[in-house]
Amino acid sequence: MALEIKPPLLPMEARPVAEPPIGVEWQYEPKWDGFRCLIFRDDQDVYLQSKSGQPLARYFPDIVARITQIRAKQFVIDGEIVIPIAGRLSFDDLLMRVHPAASRVKKLASEHPAMLIVFDLLADARGKSLLELPLKSRRAKLEKFAETQLLTDSAIQLSPATTNIADARKWFEAKGGNLDGIVAKRLDLPYCSGNRNGMQKIKHHHTADCVVAGFRYLKEQRVVGSLLLGLYDSEGRLNHVGFTSSFKASERQRITEIVEPLKGGAGFNGRSPGGPSRWNGGEAKEWEPLNPKLVVEVGYDHFTGDRFRHGTQLIRWRPDKKPKACSVSQVKNGTGTILQLLKTSAPKDSSG
Repeated sequence: MALEIKPPLLPMEARPVAEPPIGVEWQYEPKWDGFRCLIFRDDQDVYLQSKSGQPLARYFPDIVARITQIRAKQFVIDGEIVIPIAGRLSFDDLLMRVHPAASRVKKLASEHPAMLIVFDLLADARGKSLLELPLKSRRAKLEKFAETQLLTDSAIQLSPATTNIADARKWFEAKGGNLDGIVAKRLDLPYCSGNRNGMQKIKHHHTADCVVAGFRYLKEQRVVGSLLLGLYDSEGRLNHVGFTSSFKASERQRITEIVEPLKGGAGFNGRSPGGPSRWNGGEAKEWEPLNPKLVVEVGYDHFTGDRFRHGTQLIRWRPDKKPKACSVSQVKNGTGTILQLLKTSAPKDSSG
């Protein structure tokens, strides 16, 4: 039987909300911190499609190899590619895979193999489309597929799911490098390709106190473009962890007046900033080190590897906070490893 679904297929997307919806029609799942991927298997042909519709197979030959080892010859699955490092997920190592040199990709795949976490079955083991079935039916078929096809393969894992909001909240409250929040999906709807009708996402939003140990000027003006943030590690080194530039143009002159008197200080004595952020093309390449005496409270959505994933939101200055009290422990409160979560978090009342 030929595969009924062909790429490209727009993936089901999620609408951001502040709180998870509650009701019997909802299923909850962890929101994994990786690359969304649709996998099309048609005998020996394996196609990996990114969320934006681009091919991913060249960057993840290890995943392709695992897919070809599955006994079923025709299927389509929806999931997330992640890279576990010491039991936690590393988005930095994931980004490194997107490299033009095949030899480099092969080396990285050998050093840190990727994992595929599966959360939906779009075509079954006979190649028949399941897109029109409600999620409740697709989840039951996915669990059966995982039981018969993925049982012994630790590189391809079934993502846990629950209809119990209490279990979902436990996942959401587990800080660290594994989860990016939770998602809620309507059990009674078909696969909503290309729209946000059937899924909602609730992402983490945290705060941290950081040392301002440097800044960058705007290219065309002698005012601050961004503040460079640092946190102390267990050995007392101040490491660069990100930036904030979320202030109004009218505030830049005042911020400049605050930081310029501290220019020429030690700056970061651990990991230092590199070039300008790709999100701030209007800034000068060079950065100015500061005497690390200023502290700010920032809001952030995710801390992965050794830095904030995105630019942070400046909340307030903290003159009452000692810089040495700004440690990386604020953002490193991990609970459990990814394998522990996959093995123990699937509740007994999982839908289906």
